[in-house]
Amino acid sequence: MNEKLLMETVALAGKIMLASGAEVYRVEETMRYMLQKSSYPVAEAVALGTGLFVTLDDPERDTLTIARRVPARSNNLNRICAVNEVSRKFCSNHLTVEEAYKELKDIEADKLYTKRWKFLGLIGVSAFFAPIFGGGPLDILGAGIVGVMLALADLLISRVKLNDFFVNAFCSFVIAISATVVRKFFLPDCSADVMIISSIMSLVPGVAFTTSIRDILNGDYASGSARMLEAIVVALAIAAGVGLGLISWGVFWRWLT
Repeated sequence: MNEKLLMETVALAGKIMLASGAEVYRVEETMRYMLQKSSYPVAEAVALGTGLFVTLDDPERDTLTIARRVPARSNNLNRICAVNEVSRKFCSNHLTVEEAYKELKDIEADKLYTKRWKFLGLIGVSAFFAPIFGGGPLDILGAGIVGVMLALADLLISRVKLNDFFVNAFCSFVIAISATVVRKFFLPDCSADVMIISSIMSLVPGVAFTTSIRDILNGDYASGSARMLEAIVVALAIAAGVGLGLISWGVFWRWLT
């Protein structure tokens, strides 16, 4: 067994899972199972909200330690499932460490959705959430139009390296402005509230908030608190963006008329 390659493989598996929104206990459990293939008597794996540490220790050999920072996180259950599958195959001796490392690199490089599918997804989420909030056919159409503007805003802001707060605030601002414009000039019988609420659902950090609660209930207070704070910041950004958009439109319309 190539111990250094095993460390790299375990760290890569943990990094992919943590970046994909997996719970901390799940990340640590996966890494520990994979580390059991090592010949070192002591194997430890620790995951935090923004990084992880992997250590192999033996009094008769040099200690091996790897630290990896995970600055960007999203929600990708497909990647989590794929990493777990690789881990199971590796632990059951169906994969060598070299094969496991290669498969994990492929998982890391794979893009589940292209920009086109993401564009269509934002439009679809905006439109099909409208009936859930009591919207009619016109509200669905209006929410779809707002979804187009959201997708364009997301495409534009992705080219500028900004943090999540400003990205979500900008997208929410565009949603609020677009909804008021659609209702004012194109679909006066639809509800701006329904269009706004339906469109921001793709930005709401519901999965991140749920994951943070699960981490806290599992005793990972630091990671759970950090993720909960991150979800709250995103929610505040959405509220600030929508509020600023509505205020800006009101001021602009009064000035125009």
